[in-house]
Amino acid sequence: MIKLSVIIPSYLDPSLNKTVEDILKHSELEKDELEIICVCDGYYWQNPVDDPRVKVLHLGKNRGMRGAINAGVAIAKGEYLMRTDEHCSFAKGFDKTILDTIEDNWIVTPTRYELDPIKWKRMNIPPVNFTKLIIQNVKDGVQKFTAVPWKERDEEMKDVMIAETMGMQGSCWFMKKSWWNKVIGELQTEGYGQLIQDSTEMIFKTWKAGGKMMLNKKTWQAHRHRKFGRLHNNGTKENPANCDDGYMYAIKIWGEYYENEIRPKWNI
Repeated sequence: MIKLSVIIPSYLDPSLNKTVEDILKHSELEKDELEIICVCDGYYWQNPVDDPRVKVLHLGKNRGMRGAINAGVAIAKGEYLMRTDEHCSFAKGFDKTILDTIEDNWIVTPTRYELDPIKWKRMNIPPVNFTKLIIQNVKDGVQKFTAVPWKERDEEMKDVMIAETMGMQGSCWFMKKSWWNKVIGELQTEGYGQLIQDSTEMIFKTWKAGGKMMLNKKTWQAHRHRKFGRLHNNGTKENPANCDDGYMYAIKIWGEYYENEIRPKWNI
């Protein structure tokens, strides 16, 4: 029985093979408990990793990141879902560590380090643990939800390994598939566009349904450092995303709930 389905939305990233190999190397699940679904968003993977646990879903048309994640989840057979970017490395036993303690109504993210994708090594930069969800001014007339490092909570919870947090980057998360089916349904592309605010949408839907956004410091991922750039395009080739519109759409949908219920709960 498949316990974990790893969804990797991919768009022409040369690190895809390394990410898949890293997951296979560091997983501590039994071979029949893991599947990795690489969603190739409008292109063909030329040299896929040869392992029976690796499945390739070629989308005939470029759908963008949200659409690629939705497509991967739709064919996932695992009891649990993990989503990761195509340029990440992981701690030994990362999957078992999180699945051993995850609850049915949680989204869980691990500690996040920065990755040098050339050397394929964690960079000597302090990791990100707790994050605070804030509304940030992007420019005149444009605001967005963003998760920023939360040093005060890091200090307050320094001896607690699994605890509630407010936000996440979105490059790696776990949840039970039944929770996705019941609460998330699918990532909405109308209004948000195809690239941004996916973690914000999932967190707010989870809170509304009585669930929690959790941090597990017992394990980690390392995500490609921003200085190396990002490859997944903003939207699709035919319909580029207007990020400003997507940011403001999220504020329109969730802003009142955030101000009236979430900020008072967290005393921010």
